[in-house]
Amino acid sequence: NGIQRARIVSNYCRVRFFATGRANQQTSRQFMRGLATCLGFTGGLAAALGAFSMGVAASANDDIDTSKFMAEPVTELKELNESQDEMRTKMELMILKIQADLCKSLEVFDEEKFVVDKWSRKKGGGGVSCVLQNGTAFEKAAVLVSVVHGELSEAAIKRMKSRRGNIKGTLVPFFAAGISTVIHPRNPMIPTFHFNYRYFEIIDDDGQRHWWFGGGADLTPYYLDVADAKHFHKTLKRACDMHNPAFYPEFKQWCDKYFYIPHRKECRGVGGIFFDDLDSLGHQGTFEFVRTCAEAVVPCYIPIVKKHVKDGYGYAERQWQLIRRGRYVEFNLVYDRGTKF
Repeated sequence: NGIQRARIVSNYCRVRFFATGRANQQTSRQFMRGLATCLGFTGGLAAALGAFSMGVAASANDDIDTSKFMAEPVTELKELNESQDEMRTKMELMILKIQADLCKSLEVFDEEKFVVDKWSRKKGGGGVSCVLQNGTAFEKAAVLVSVVHGELSEAAIKRMKSRRGNIKGTLVPFFAAGISTVIHPRNPMIPTFHFNYRYFEIIDDDGQRHWWFGGGADLTPYYLDVADAKHFHKTLKRACDMHNPAFYPEFKQWCDKYFYIPHRKECRGVGGIFFDDLDSLGHQGTFEFVRTCAEAVVPCYIPIVKKHVKDGYGYAERQWQLIRRGRYVEFNLVYDRGTKF
C-alpha cells in the first residue's frame, strides 16, 4: 500500500545519504525521485520525498557526533554546528577525538579507568581532564584538553611580542585550544610519554588576526630499548614527511635542544619532535599537519606499552625509575615553556 511504499523510500533515502554524503546530494535527490515514481508515487509527492531525503542528508552531514568523546565539548554544541569551517571548531573537535582515542587505548592495559572532569574557566572557556591513577599499568596518566579565551595579560603580550614582533595593542583578546598529556607507567621498562598540540589565535588593536600552532611529542625511557626509540622516531618522521620532508630533521633537532637539562648536562630522554609559532603551511595546511602528528600518538606509543607491560622488574629498577623521574620534575619546574608562560 501507499504507506509501505513511503516507508521503503524513506528508509532507503536515509541509508543512501549517510553513505554518499553532501557531494552527491543532487544526483541522489534525482535518483530518489525516480525511485519514488517507480514505486507508484508521482508529481508533488515524489518531489516531497526527494526533499525529505535531502533534509535527512543535511542532518546526517551537519550534526557533530560527540558520542565517542570522553565528555561533551567545551563550546556549546549549537555554536560548533554553526561554525564547522572555523579553525577554532576544527581544533576543538580534533583534540577531543585524540583524547578519547588515547584514553581508550590506554585503558586496555589497566584495571582502572580514566576519571573524567569537565571544568569551566570563569574568564572564558574550560576543558576536559581525563586522569587515570594508581592503576595496575599506569601510576598516573593525564590526558588534558583545554579550550579557553579571554584577554592576555600584559606580561604574556610582552613575551609574544618578543617572539613575533608584529602584535599591536595592550588589551589583546585570545583563543587557545590544546591537548597535553603525560603518562607515567608503573613498570620501569615502559617509557614515560609526553605530547602536546595547541592552537593560538589573537586579534590585535588593528583588528588583525594572528594565529599559530605548536606542539610535539617526546619519549623518556628509564631503560633504553633501541628498537623502541627507532619505532617512536620512525612513526613521527612518517607523520612529518607527509607534509614536508624538512620538518622532521628540523623539529627533531629543536626537541633535542629543548629537552636538554643544562645544569645536569644531559638530555631528558630520547627526544622526538618539537615546534612552535608554526604557520608556514597556511591555516588549513598547518592544521592538517598538526592533526597528522596528533593521530600518530597512539601508533608511536601504544605498541611500546604492549611490548613491555608484562616485563619483570625489581626494587633496583624501581629506584632508578624514581631517580629519572626527578630529572623530569627538574625540567618541568625550571625550563618548561608552559611553566614559564
